[in-house]
Amino acid sequence: MVEKKKNLSDCKPVKLPNPQSVRIGVVVSEWNDTITYAMRDGALQTLMDAGIDTNNIKVCSVPGSFELPTAAVMMLESDDKIDGVICIGCVIQGETRHFEFISHAVADGIVRAGVDYATPVIFGVLTCDTLQQAQDRSGGKHGNKGVEAAVSCLKMIALERKLRNS
Repeated sequence: MVEKKKNLSDCKPVKLPNPQSVRIGVVVSEWNDTITYAMRDGALQTLMDAGIDTNNIKVCSVPGSFELPTAAVMMLESDDKIDGVICIGCVIQGETRHFEFISHAVADGIVRAGVDYATPVIFGVLTCDTLQQAQDRSGGKHGNKGVEAAVSCLKMIALERKLRNS
């Protein structure tokens, strides 16, 4: 029998050597902003708790989840020398197939950005059937996926630094 976890965000951040030197971009969709801003806030708090200097966290907004991959690439190509990008969005199923097209395009774009730049580009995008499911995962009873995205980003940066220095 499969056990359902109540708080899915029960994850442990990694300790980074010299976290003050880490530069992270956070791209947030304005669509479904009550959800995405709660996820953004969870991600930012997690980064600060890990010792990331707030001056080294660059946050920008985009109109919707579809624009997340493009903004991630823009951040990676900026002069800010970003070590990782967290993409935060929320797509909720409607009556048409639009949900499927957006969800697939966003996932593919985020993966492509990470692979093309060999830099962590984290998929912090909720793809839910209902608003309630999104609320439950953006600080509700199932935790905050923004926290999980931040932890994933930190762990991938730590892995990259370990591999580079080994």
